[in-house]
Amino acid sequence: MKTIPVVTVGALTSVPTYAETQLNLTRGVTDISARVFDLHMTIFYICCVIGVLVFGAMFISMYLHRKSRGAKPASFHESVKVEVLWTVIPFLILVGMAIPATQTLIAMEDPSDADLTVQITGSQWKWHYKYFGHEVEYFSLLATQQEQIRNKFDKGENYLLEVDRPLVVPTGQKIRFLVTSDDVIHSWWVPDFAVKKDANPGFINEAWTRIEEPGIYRGQCAELCGKDHGFMPIVVIAKSPAEFDQWMQETEAQQRKAKEEEQRLLAMQMDKDELMDLGEKIYLANCAACHQPTGEGVPGVFPALKGSAIASKKEHLPDHIEIVVHGKSGTAMQAFGAQLSLRELAAVITYERNAWGNDTGDLVQAADVNQHMNQ
Repeated sequence: MKTIPVVTVGALTSVPTYAETQLNLTRGVTDISARVFDLHMTIFYICCVIGVLVFGAMFISMYLHRKSRGAKPASFHESVKVEVLWTVIPFLILVGMAIPATQTLIAMEDPSDADLTVQITGSQWKWHYKYFGHEVEYFSLLATQQEQIRNKFDKGENYLLEVDRPLVVPTGQKIRFLVTSDDVIHSWWVPDFAVKKDANPGFINEAWTRIEEPGIYRGQCAELCGKDHGFMPIVVIAKSPAEFDQWMQETEAQQRKAKEEEQRLLAMQMDKDELMDLGEKIYLANCAACHQPTGEGVPGVFPALKGSAIASKKEHLPDHIEIVVHGKSGTAMQAFGAQLSLRELAAVITYERNAWGNDTGDLVQAADVNQHMNQ
């Protein structure tokens, strides 16, 4: 699962629902999303009618029965008929609203008889997708250029809503989502599907959808989950069943090939220049946001690697491999063992131990990381 085909979807055209629905809910592209939208509009119109009647009666009474016109207040007190009416009528209205709402909620929470199951795991700050019944799983990360985020380049059309590896699903099939988290609470939200499900660590929440038309659909993490919460976009590509099957076969084949290649690399030795060049790229892409490109970290928030004991003392090499591979519980240091290949792990650890003046001379190889992971 270490290496899969990279599909950047930033240049593709997305379904233009966001611009069209800024003042209302998204009607969406699924039957459930349409039912949610129709239910919302029905209840909205009911509320509008109630508001017109109530405020109309109030303003008319204030105008026609004001003191300046000589109106005299009525002297009656309780009226059983009036009290019955203003109890029964709201009750009937609520029942009339509850029936379609309950039907829609039951339909939304019924993931049974799914044709495909995908496990969605949120982590700071990316999504991991795993297809049940297939040997395919991968991480999906933000693909927006850092230069755009830093205002060095113009913002793209799908700024902060583009990923390197989108979730690919078939059209016309019921897809069940099992949503969980590795660390904190996230929320997987795609407005076009009317799916918004919290990802809670230690729990699995279910959702489902059925997409009828091929297309690209975008969403975001909808639960404040840390400093890079705004950089957890979701992109789903819906393909026809035949195209999806072809994509799945190709992806499975490539992931199997990647595993075989990784095993072959265990017997190889990379030289320092190769390790440092690759390690720098991996570090800047995955580690520099917290530890900074200079390795100095952020005082009081993210520890420095430059001159640190774990990255500059030879006796701490096993600890260094351990924390990169498995992360550190209770901190923002996530586990990269499932995200990077053995070769990439070896390279980034080597880079951290020889950059910024650390100069340990340690050369970590893929076999070293594999041995540690299998202990």
